Amino acid sequence: MTVAPSSGKPDTRAAVLDAARGWLGTPYRHQASLKGVGADCLGLLRGVWREVMGTEPEAPGPYTPHWAETGRRERMLEAASRHLEPIAAEAALPGDVLIFRVRPRGLAKHLGILSATPLAEGRLIHAYSGHAVCETALGPFWIRRIAGAFRFPTGDT
Repeated sequence: MTVAPSSGKPDTRAAVLDAARGWLGTPYRHQASLKGVGADCLGLLRGVWREVMGTEPEAPGPYTPHWAETGRRERMLEAASRHLEPIAAEAALPGDVLIFRVRPRGLAKHLGILSATPLAEGRLIHAYSGHAVCETALGPFWIRRIAGAFRFPTGDT
């Protein structure tokens, strides 16, 4: 973990990125969040939160693995807004969280941790069905589907 020279506090984004890379290779398991055993995209974020921030602020409750799910409540975006700091996608840096709406009329149902920038050349750490936690190119497919960008809280206000 690196220390920010101006505040003496841990560099949260660097800690998030280090923790996320520790999950690489964890098999995909819907609703799981156990490093090396199983995780989905939300499970990855929950596990990184526990490593960097401590106790999870809330339990996610049951959810489907289907990216094409429709409905009225944007539960993933709502939860992110409660516990993470919203930022502009263009301002996202390594260690920040990107949330995606895979289907145009679907709910935002996927997320990942940005691992390299700029966005056009970025990389993402995420998990999805059939794939272990992996680091992949962000690329146009994902960039077009960004529904929100967030930063872990630093405690600085």
